Parts: sequence; structure tokens; C-alpha cells
Amino acid sequence: MKKSFLILLSSLILFCSCTGVSKKHSIAVFIPGICADSPTYAMLRDGVIRAVDDYNQGKEHEQKSLLYVMEAGTNQAEWPAKLTALAAEHKYDVIISSNPSLPEIVTPIIEQFPEQKFILLDAECSGNPNICTMCYNQYEQAYLAGYSSGLFTKSHRLALVAAQEYPVMNNIIFPYFEKGAKDADSAASVEFRIVGNWYDGNKGAMIADVLYQTGVDVILPICGGASQGVINSAVNNGFYIAWFDSNGFDKAPGNIISSSIINQDKLAQAVTTDFLNGKTQWGTAKMLGVKDGFVDFVQDDPLYEQTVPEDIRKKMAELLESIKNGNTVIN
Repeated sequence: MKKSFLILLSSLILFCSCTGVSKKHSIAVFIPGICADSPTYAMLRDGVIRAVDDYNQGKEHEQKSLLYVMEAGTNQAEWPAKLTALAAEHKYDVIISSNPSLPEIVTPIIEQFPEQKFILLDAECSGNPNICTMCYNQYEQAYLAGYSSGLFTKSHRLALVAAQEYPVMNNIIFPYFEKGAKDADSAASVEFRIVGNWYDGNKGAMIADVLYQTGVDVILPICGGASQGVINSAVNNGFYIAWFDSNGFDKAPGNIISSSIINQDKLAQAVTTDFLNGKTQWGTAKMLGVKDGFVDFVQDDPLYEQTVPEDIRKKMAELLESIKNGNTVIN
């Protein structure tokens, strides 16, 4: 009797796999911030939603994968506790998120909950079988922002205003923004300023006002909600903004001179689809850039064409094409 039952169970498992009966997954998206204040986090959410919707198309209710989205807010000190609480529920097959600081945060959580899996975008961690990471080639992204700013500046003085210091900012984004600016304009100098958080628009404006008063005419803000203060200062004072991660031209028409973007929604959809189909490569870390289609420089926005002179647009198009075909390597 027992042997017959085992044979029947094995046959049922084989039948399910052969007929495409799908496992029902449960996915959580952890937003380390607020989607309304961050286009990149909104892209993360939207990409995962599209992947789950596509996967669930045509499936019976009991086979459809479930999705939960948590917005953790801008207080980074609260993220570890909120992520731990999410893992402690023991109900999510994977938690998907995006932020360079997350590998350090999730490592002790995995020690506490060894069954929990994480897919982390805009982050890098290899060798942990519970983590898969995908990072953007921010060497390329920052260089494109710097090169366009160097071509545009008249005062030869630029700045990057960051929310805080962290390894990717200190070791990649600022140095390669500066490198791009100086490759475009050998006389350029680049200032570096810190807001201290991701939300203080008033402080962002104060820092930008002071930079403008010292002669800076192009600023790259990477400071979350505080970036709005930098934009307000640009509009009031008449200087220019290089934008990062998303298309920002409509944020201040005439003041935004570039948008070096990441296609986070596209990547979030791809990694979620791979997970749902059992194709995630756990323990790996991949860097994706211009050639892969996940880093880009916006050239087709009418506001770009209206604000930036044709000779600068032509040089940027040539640089981007050179990176795409491998003739120019940024690292």
C-alpha cells in the first residue's frame, strides 16, 4: 500500500512538471524610501508588478503569485528592523529591493532566517547563496553626467550635492562625475557637498545657493527629496542641473541640461520574471551598463534639444555610441 502511494505521488509530481502546473510564489518588494519622492523606487515597484501580472496571466486563482509592497520611509536607521520584520513573517519566497547599502543590512537577517532569499538591485554582493545582486555601471552613468556638465559649464565650476557619503558615492559616482567633467573641460573644478539626509529640501537649497554664490553653474544633486531644494535654487538663481537615474527634464524646464538614467523598471521586471521561472542565479553579482540597455543618456526629450546647444548634443551622441560599440570603456 505504501509503495503504491509513493508511486502515485511520484506520478503526480511528474505530471505537474510536465503539464506546466506552476508553483504559487509570494514576493515582497521592500522600498527603502517613498515611491512618490523617488522615481527609481517607483520604477522598482512597477517593474515587479508588471512581471507578476504577466506571470499570473491566464492562471487559476490558486496558482497566481502574490505580491506585497512595503514603503519603509527615508529614515535609513529604521530599515534593518523593518526588513527583519518582513523576513520574520516566513511568508515571502523572495524580498526584492534596491539600494547599495542593503547587502550589509540583509546579511545578519539571513543568519537569523536562513531560508529567506533576497534579490537586490543597485547593489553588489557575491558568494552568498541567499542573495542575487544586479548593479548598474555607475562608472558610465556618472561619467556621462560629468562629461555633459563639463561641456555645458561656462564658469568651469561644477558641484555634486549628495545626501550622504557611502562607498559607491565616494569611490565611483563622484570620482567619475569629476573625471567626465575634466575630460570635457580641462579647466573644470568640481565641489562635493553633503546634505546629511535624503529629505531636507531647505538644506539642499541652502547648499546650492552658497555654491552658486561661489561661481558654480552646474550641479548634480543625488539627495532624494532634498534634490527639490537644489532645483528650486537653480530656478531662482539661474544655474543648471544635471539629473541622475531618471528623466528629469520636466522638473525644471530650461534648467535641466542632462539626464543620465538607469532603466530600473526594465531590470526589476527581468529579475522578477527569472525568479518566477526558477532562473535566478543565487550568489552572483552582475554589473549592467550602456551596452546591456540598463544605463542610458536621454537624447530624445524635446526639452533637452531646446536647452542644450547642438554641438554639445552631437558630442554626447558620439560618446554614447562609442560606449555602446565598445570603443570607449569607462572604468
